[in-house]
Amino acid sequence: MDYLNAFWVGGLICALVQILMEKTKLMPGRIMVLLVCTGAVLGVLGIYEPFQEFAGAGASVPLLGFGNVLMKGVKEGIAEKGFLGLFSGGFTAGAVGTSAALIFGYLASLVFNPKMKK
Repeated sequence: MDYLNAFWVGGLICALVQILMEKTKLMPGRIMVLLVCTGAVLGVLGIYEPFQEFAGAGASVPLLGFGNVLMKGVKEGIAEKGFLGLFSGGFTAGAVGTSAALIFGYLASLVFNPKMKK
């Protein structure tokens, strides 16, 4: 059942974002920022954790999950370092995911030989 919940919740998030892209004049970059900020706000309100427990990877993999991870890192950073944790907590929490995306993106570019658009 965990796989099914992850599949339909992740698919629903992607479908809603696709509808947002098709029906509004928002640029993709702004939609991405909206998703990250929404995940952070839901994390602050305490709504995202139960949602993530229910949906698993369907909620943690999209950009909503990244916003929640950043907010959790900021909360932990503030608890540990005070005001300076406000600046370092998000970087610490998001470092692994960001590094993995860069490394795997680079490896994929070596395998698939990308070309510049003309």
